[in-house]
Amino acid sequence: MKGGSDDGRLAARRAETEQSAESDHEANVGSVVKSMGLVFGDIGTSPIYTLAVIFLTTPPTEQNILGVLSLIIWTLILIITGQYAWLAMSLGKKGEGGTIVLRELLVPLLKKGRTASFVTLVTILGISLLMGDGVITPAISILSAVEGLELIPGLAGLAQGTLILIAAVIAVLLFSFQRRGTERVAFTFGPIMVVWFVALTLSGLVSLVQAPFMVGAFNPLAGLAFLGGHGIAGFFVLSSVILCATGGEALYADMGHLGRAPIRRAWAFVFVALVINYLGQGAFLLRHQQSGNLLFEMFYAQAPLVYIPLLILSIAATVIASQAMISGIFSIVYQGITTRILPILKIDYTSSELRSQIYIDIVNWLLLVAVLLVMVVFRGSSNLAAAYGLAVTGDMALTGTLITSILFLRGHRGKALVAGGITMIDIAFLLASLAKLPAGAYWSLVLAAVPFSIIVIFHFGQKRIYRHLQPIPFQRFLNEFREVYGAKPKIEGTALFFARDFQQVPPYVGLTVFENNIIYEDNVLVSIRTLDRPFGISWEFRKSPAPGIRLFEVRSGYLEMLDVVAIFREAGIHEKTIFYGLDEIVSTNIIWKVFALIKRLSPSFVQFYKLPANRIHGVVTRVEL
Repeated sequence: MKGGSDDGRLAARRAETEQSAESDHEANVGSVVKSMGLVFGDIGTSPIYTLAVIFLTTPPTEQNILGVLSLIIWTLILIITGQYAWLAMSLGKKGEGGTIVLRELLVPLLKKGRTASFVTLVTILGISLLMGDGVITPAISILSAVEGLELIPGLAGLAQGTLILIAAVIAVLLFSFQRRGTERVAFTFGPIMVVWFVALTLSGLVSLVQAPFMVGAFNPLAGLAFLGGHGIAGFFVLSSVILCATGGEALYADMGHLGRAPIRRAWAFVFVALVINYLGQGAFLLRHQQSGNLLFEMFYAQAPLVYIPLLILSIAATVIASQAMISGIFSIVYQGITTRILPILKIDYTSSELRSQIYIDIVNWLLLVAVLLVMVVFRGSSNLAAAYGLAVTGDMALTGTLITSILFLRGHRGKALVAGGITMIDIAFLLASLAKLPAGAYWSLVLAAVPFSIIVIFHFGQKRIYRHLQPIPFQRFLNEFREVYGAKPKIEGTALFFARDFQQVPPYVGLTVFENNIIYEDNVLVSIRTLDRPFGISWEFRKSPAPGIRLFEVRSGYLEMLDVVAIFREAGIHEKTIFYGLDEIVSTNIIWKVFALIKRLSPSFVQFYKLPANRIHGVVTRVEL
């Protein structure tokens, strides 16, 4: 018997999902506006702090301003447009993007063994760096916007501690709201960001008309002259220039939700708005060389009567940028769980309409604690910006390496050459960002080290458990089952057992059936197999190998959010009992104690798939590591 998403509600859900994933969604006005809210929040708020940070240490001469603006413009062209909007977005699977997708594309092109393992390690490192970046993004975005309060008459004397407290309150409210889901307010994100980008454009134009020669920054020679004229100091300025491109990875990571066309169309508008605003800030800085909080001072000088609405708009934009990063981390964690890179965590679905709307409790609160810690440690956006960028450049360099490898192995030598050249630029930004380590950039590595350590310990711990708990070869299990099933009394009803692979039966199944003699009339061995593509759900009963036992396989794309109970009902399975294995880990080794803690804190397999609590029974096996 076969079935799956081609039947009933699951069929409709799968068809809708695959249609949205495979196609480049029609780039109508609505989808373009939506992508501005969901994709471009982070990169759209970078003008708040990028130039201000660069010219804290660089003299604002005309030549320096033109050189820095040239570096910013060509960074946006090469990295955001070239690496992400063009190359990366041409490599999706069924329209889906992200670091894990690049791994899934590259591994089949490689010989199995160490090379594939190295790619997996690179993927884990990239995910970890992105998570480290995800902590700093809300902190720097919200703090930088809140600091704009100092320009309001009467608030100039606000203590930095007060500003941190206001930013912390906004962060707490933002993270507290996650449990309710963002679907209800997500429709407002796009219009707010459109207004923000329009404000950036108009403000930039007003300033730019007073110094139109700033458009000379489009000449790449101006940027090269700046680098050549300042030597090693100019090279290290790249560590701050890259702040203009933070959030660029969202173009590729969110491709599956919105499609290529809307994101690319939106980027064309966003690119123009950002460049005009940066040029305008350069023109403003040339006339006001003592400016500190550059964008907000430009706002105030141009339109003091509407400064407060503009400040509120900027805070809303930074909250949207933070929200996009939080949602992105939730999605990355879910991808890691479904591909068994990360341990199982409890996931709540906050929308009946949008499968991408999820909430992961422990991740949410750990992120909040880390964000508040970073705010307290660095105290100001300028200090944070001095430490920001290392994780971003590391992730960009790893992404570029994966893209180049895929294009080369597929035989697209021309594109691979371009990708390799851009990757060398990524590496240059990474090397320049290493100079930020004494200024606090090590914090991004410390933050990234937490998920990296958890993933590595979990990965190797699972391998150790597998070696200790030798699975039973299927044929041997079947021979013993036939004997026991024919000789022992049977319990009425259906029992379900879960196995990753039918050819290797988990030890807990043998412990239940052979040692404890718990035998039901109908025993179904269930395997849920994650496919190497992001979407698609199907199921089938294999041919029954013996009386009393059936094999049921569910195949799922790695981004699918399975409703296993619904699949069982559509397949005609009405279980009386569900058995699953539990490992009790005992060890004196500190690493394996951490692994045991991770296992204890992780929801069980049946909790992850929300199986009926009144029918599940855990079979405990003690393991000494």
